[in-house]
Amino acid sequence: MKARIYVTLKTGVLDPQGEAVKKSLHVLGYGNVEEVRMGKFVEVDLQAGDPEKARQELMEMSDKLLANPVIENYRVEMVEGE
Repeated sequence: MKARIYVTLKTGVLDPQGEAVKKSLHVLGYGNVEEVRMGKFVEVDLQAGDPEKARQELMEMSDKLLANPVIENYRVEMVEGE
């Protein structure tokens, strides 16, 4: 079973990396870019028979290690057929 976890900063949390990318895009001529928010993408392959149990384990992994729930949101997406 494969899952994708998307981690993004919560609204209102400063994003210095996103700001640096935005400035670089402006230098490259993309002045219409108003905001850039950076995040993380994590792909996990795991052996599981029960998709709901696997989702719960992935949520726990995200809470404990993959994301910082104080400043980040995350979303778990189960991938079928890959």
